[in-house]
Formats: sequence, structure tokens, C-alpha cells
Amino acid sequence: MAKKNKKTNANTIAVNKKARHDYFIEQTLEAGLSLKGWEVKSLRDNKVQIKESYVILKNNELFLFGSHISPLKSASTHVNADPTRTRKLLLHRLEINRIKDKINQKGATVVPLKLYWSKGNVKLEIGVAKGKKAHDKRQDIKEKDWKRDKQRALKESLK
Repeated sequence: MAKKNKKTNANTIAVNKKARHDYFIEQTLEAGLSLKGWEVKSLRDNKVQIKESYVILKNNELFLFGSHISPLKSASTHVNADPTRTRKLLLHRLEINRIKDKINQKGATVVPLKLYWSKGNVKLEIGVAKGKKAHDKRQDIKEKDWKRDKQRALKESLK
């Protein structure tokens, strides 16, 4: 029996699939993330979820709000671990200004898309996005189904 090879990226920590379903992603950026030691240990153990999180702009700085990093049981007892604390995003001033201009447009927001390792550092892929309506979501589902059916038909014709 043949195994299906799933593409797994060892560098990926968490993916926000809901963001691509709910928003049109216009632009993506890579941002660093300011973390504490216990958070990095938890990320190595994949104890994180970013599905309900979003990015806020405050005092010309970007912050990740609503993400949940569960503390490990083996973490130090003298550290007061707050799993839902607001974490600062590390970006250049020029990038922050560009995002700020996009956010000021009507209906635009910034959402986290993916959390991953890059050269030993934790990076967050963020996207400047606009919300989808219900009919847009249905259209995306139809297109996805059509592509899947087309691939099946092509695979069957090659057998």
C-alpha cells in the first residue's frame, strides 16, 4: 500500500488557515516577535494557537494580540507566565509606516498568517487584508472544489 506524501515543513510552528478563508490577503510581510524564554520553549513544543489573534497598531508600533502560548509544566516556577500577553512585532519603521497607511484605508486590517522558525529566530508572517463577504467565501469554495475535481480527472486519465 502506497503512502501519501504530505508536505510538512519542519520550520512551521502554527498556521492561521481561518485568515485566508475570512480575508483577501493583499500583502504579506515577515516580522520578528519579541518573546520571553518560556515562550520560546513552548513554541519548540508547538504549544501555540494564532487562530483568534490579530495585529494592532499602538504608538506607531505593531503588537500581536490574542495569541495563546501555553506555558510548559517544566517551566521555571519563579516566572509568572501570562499565556495571552500582548507581544511586540519587530519591523523596520518604513514597513510600519506602509502598514499604517494601508490600515487607514476603509476595511483594511492586519492578520497573522503563519508562525515559523527562521535561522533560529521566531518569525510571524502577517498579511494586510480586507474582509470577505459570504458570497466571496462560497466562490472560493467552488473554485477549490473545481481544482480538486480537475486534478482527480487528470490523475484518472493518466492511469
